[in-house]
Amino acid sequence: MDAVVLTGGRLLTLLVFMPSVAGALCALSRSSRAAAVWALLGSGVPLILGAAAVCGFDASAAGFQWVERVDWIPSLGISYHMGVDGVSWPLVLLTLLLTFLSLVYSIGRIQNATRLYYASFLWLETGLMGVFCALDMILFFVFWEWVLIPMYFIIGYWGGARRIYAALKFFLYTMLGSAFMLVALLVTAHLYHQATGAWSFDWADWVAIRDTIDPNLQLWLFSAFAFSFAIKVPAWPFHTWLPDAHTEAPTAGSVILAGVLLKMGAYGFLRFGLPLFPEGAVQAAPVMVGLGLAGILLGAAASYVQTDLKKLVAYSSVSHMGFVVLGIFSFTLEGAAGATIQMVNHGLSTGALFLMVGIIYERTHKRGVTDFGGLAKTMPLYATVSVILVLSSVGLPGLNGFVGEFLVIAGAMKARPLYAFVSALGVILAAVYLLSMVRKVFWGEANANLHGLSDLTWRETAVFLPLLLFIVVIGVYPAPFLEVSEGALKAILEGVAP
Repeated sequence: MDAVVLTGGRLLTLLVFMPSVAGALCALSRSSRAAAVWALLGSGVPLILGAAAVCGFDASAAGFQWVERVDWIPSLGISYHMGVDGVSWPLVLLTLLLTFLSLVYSIGRIQNATRLYYASFLWLETGLMGVFCALDMILFFVFWEWVLIPMYFIIGYWGGARRIYAALKFFLYTMLGSAFMLVALLVTAHLYHQATGAWSFDWADWVAIRDTIDPNLQLWLFSAFAFSFAIKVPAWPFHTWLPDAHTEAPTAGSVILAGVLLKMGAYGFLRFGLPLFPEGAVQAAPVMVGLGLAGILLGAAASYVQTDLKKLVAYSSVSHMGFVVLGIFSFTLEGAAGATIQMVNHGLSTGALFLMVGIIYERTHKRGVTDFGGLAKTMPLYATVSVILVLSSVGLPGLNGFVGEFLVIAGAMKARPLYAFVSALGVILAAVYLLSMVRKVFWGEANANLHGLSDLTWRETAVFLPLLLFIVVIGVYPAPFLEVSEGALKAILEGVAP
């Protein structure tokens, strides 16, 4: 792929590492108020820089932009190599936005070890953005593992009653997947050395020698990467860590977990799985499609029987991310475009839904679907925002969820009509369990113990406004968001011939 280089600065380095510097200042602050200021600056300034840089992003280019490269360990061909394209840049912006909003929401709500709480979120932001920007495989692996540490503490220290169990489960699942990926990294580096006589961990170098790798070996290497990525998505049946992590994580932790961290796995398939091992990906496609369809249906079925609002939203993520997996492995431009925009859509809608659950839990200390009723009268603004978010997740035309699911189903239809039919059942099931929840919580029989609850505050409303704005804009006019990724997706798919 060609690279369009930003002149006159290191934009990505600033975006990736400025939050970590601010995180260190948060940890060293003498007061929680000072830490909160550093947290807002450390997440807000990169967001402003990223938003301003949108104007300089060439949506027509298929290659990487704002490329930065510095030798790190030259003897092994390891470098600090960063860049973004139409697939990674939207995820970087999503990370910047959700981290900032999560910290705005969190201020004043966390009472213990507040400075370390803010610092953990900022360090997590660095890891997440590094994953989406790294073009050296060792650098990518470092950021991939980096994310694990702050997320572990966010769940394990500031989480609920079973936080240690949930954090440990999350840690072990991720570490297991990472071990397989590390082995595959080393094997691929050895294959590159055999083919060229030199060492390199550069993504582009590995793409250049992919045709020299035996198809059967490609399948094994792809499978090792896919195992790690499938755990992160999470694809069924590797999803069991997710409901526990979501249920026990603090509200802002659930927002980042659902909104951004799950996208690491889907991004890994697009950036590494398909371009590096195309023949292996083609051989594994029936299995991956099967996992995607299973996730869509079983995630929806599990959501329907949940009585805990947070678990319901958590299992809905398994279903919605199943659409992403299906879109990627349909090997069609429509499916890949749908998967890419669905990653952003899911981050906006489901992240916001976790905020809604957190808000009502803070006011009532309840999360059961049957604990509520008639909230539309008690909290009309809260109910209005919640219904919009639910309709977005359902895939109502005019809101963002429709665009991604429609394109994925169109891509699935192009690949095999049966895939489209099964995935369409998932859309119907989503409407069943989400609208059933809305009916019980907002228009069910009024709970006398919930009278007098305060509606959304100005700060809570301000957190939701940008999310609602993007939900509507993407739903009404998705063309600019789709055009950004089109060139990059064509370049990824051109080497994959099912």
